[in-house]
Amino acid sequence: MLNVGPEPLHREQVVAVARAATRVELTRLAEQGIVATRKHIEALAAEKSPTYGVSTGFGALAVRHIPADRRAALQQSFVRSHAAGAGPPVEPEVVRAQMLLRLHTIATGRTGVRLETAHALAALLNAGIVPVVHEYGSLGCSGDLAPLASVALALTGEGDVFDAAGRLRPAAEALADAGIEPVVLVEKEGLALTNGTDGMLGMLVLALHDLSALLDVADVTAAMSVEALLGTDRVFAADLQRLRPHPGQAVSAARLSALLADSPIMASHRGDDCTRVQDAYSLRCAPQVHGGARDTVAHAEAVADRELAAAIDNPVVLDDGRVESNGNFHGAPLAYALDFLAIPLADVAGMSERRTDRMLDVARSHGLPAFLADDPGVDSGHMIAHYTQAGVVTELKRLAAPASVDSIPTSAMQEDHVSMGWSAARKLRRAIDGLTTVLAVELLTAARALDLRAPLQPGPATGAVRDLLRTRVPGPGADRHTAPEIAAAEELIRSGAVRDTAAGFTNSTVDRRLP
Repeated sequence: MLNVGPEPLHREQVVAVARAATRVELTRLAEQGIVATRKHIEALAAEKSPTYGVSTGFGALAVRHIPADRRAALQQSFVRSHAAGAGPPVEPEVVRAQMLLRLHTIATGRTGVRLETAHALAALLNAGIVPVVHEYGSLGCSGDLAPLASVALALTGEGDVFDAAGRLRPAAEALADAGIEPVVLVEKEGLALTNGTDGMLGMLVLALHDLSALLDVADVTAAMSVEALLGTDRVFAADLQRLRPHPGQAVSAARLSALLADSPIMASHRGDDCTRVQDAYSLRCAPQVHGGARDTVAHAEAVADRELAAAIDNPVVLDDGRVESNGNFHGAPLAYALDFLAIPLADVAGMSERRTDRMLDVARSHGLPAFLADDPGVDSGHMIAHYTQAGVVTELKRLAAPASVDSIPTSAMQEDHVSMGWSAARKLRRAIDGLTTVLAVELLTAARALDLRAPLQPGPATGAVRDLLRTRVPGPGADRHTAPEIAAAEELIRSGAVRDTAAGFTNSTVDRRLP
C-alpha cells in the first residue's frame, strides 16, 4: 500500500503503482488539507466577483462570469470537451502513472478538489480501471489536458475504460461493477483534474527506470564484444578514468573491468606477441559514451524528483486562501529532459551497432568467420540481424530530434507557447524499445562470437550471460529463423535477467573502484 500525502513521491513508488498495481490510500494529513482548501473554494464561489476556474470560463473564455446554477454544467462540459484525444490508446502503465501523479497533486491541498472526488480517483486506481487515453491530444501546456480529461471523464461515469481484466467497457458499467459512485463535478474540479504535467512526468519516471537498466545491459554487451573481438581491458583501468572525473564514466569503466575479469580469452592475447596498439573507438570509448548517458540520466532524475515534489495546477490555492493563476503547468522543464535523454540513447545504440558490425566483418573481427556464419556463402549468419539493428539505429537518430523546440499557438492565442513535452515523452518510449532491440542483436552476436572462440572460454561474468542466452537460443550452427531469437534476447533484457545475471559479478567491484 502506498500512502499518498503532501510529501514528495519517489520514482520507485510511481513505477510500483504504474506497473505492479500497488494500491494507494490518502493519508490523514492529505485529507485534512483537501478539506481545508475546499472551504476556500466554496467561499470564493459564493462571492459576486469572479474567480478564474471557480466562477468563470476557461482559457480564452475566462472573461465570462458563470452564474452559480450553471457551474456544475460548466465543469462537466469542460471535461467532455477536453477529452478530445485521438489515435490508439496509450499504455495502461502510462495512464496509471498519470492518475497517481494527479492524486498526489490533489493530496498537497493546493487544488480545491473535494475529498470525495480524491477518494474516487484513488478507488479507480485500486480497482484496476484504466481510462482510455489517446496518443494525441496534449501539447504539454496547460499540462496534459486531453489525457487527464479522459481520466476525469471516466470518474464521472462517461467514456470508455479498460477494466481490471483488460476488457474495453463503458466507464459507467466498470464503475458500477467496482462499487464506485460516479463523481458529479463542482466548482474548480474539472480544471484541477486536468491541469497538470502528470502524463509527461509519468512517462519520464518510467523511462528513467528503463534506461538505468538498459545502460547496465549496454555495459554487459560491450564487455562481451570487447572479449569476442580480442580487445583490451587496460583502457578501463581506474587510474585512467580518474584523469577525467565524470561519475558515469567511472561507473561504466569499473563495470567493464569487472565483467572482463578472469577471462581466459582476454588472457590469451596479453603477451608480448600481441601487436595490437589500440582498439577501435566503439570498444575503447564505451565508458565515455555509456558514462555520458548515465550522467544525462542523473540530470533527468533530478528534474523528475523536483517535479515529484511539485503541486501543479492553475489556479492554485495558497496557504492564506488566495487563489492565484500561474504558469507552473508549462511542461518545458520535463520536455527538455525527455528530449535530452533521447540523444545519448541513440548514441549508445549507434556504438552498439558499430561493435556488432565489427564482429561480422572478416577483415576486422580477428579470426571470426564472415558474418559468424556456419558455412559462409551457404549460410548468412547474422548478416540480416545486423540490417535490422542498423535500421533501428537510424530510426533512433530521427527520434533524437527534439520536440521541445517546436511550439504551436492554440486557444485563440491565449496558449501561444507550448512545450510539446507529451510528444517528447512518446518518442522517448519508442526509442527505449528500439535500444532494447539494438542491444538484443549485439547480445546475440557477441554470444555467438564468444562460442566461436572455443576452446578459449569467456570470463565468469560474460560466460554466465552467454549461458543465460543459451537457455533460450541455441549456439552456433546452420542458419535458423532469426526473428524469434532476437525476440527471445529482447525478453531476457526486458525481464531484467541479463542485468541480474551480470550484477553478481559487478556490484561490489564497482563500489570499490568508484572515486
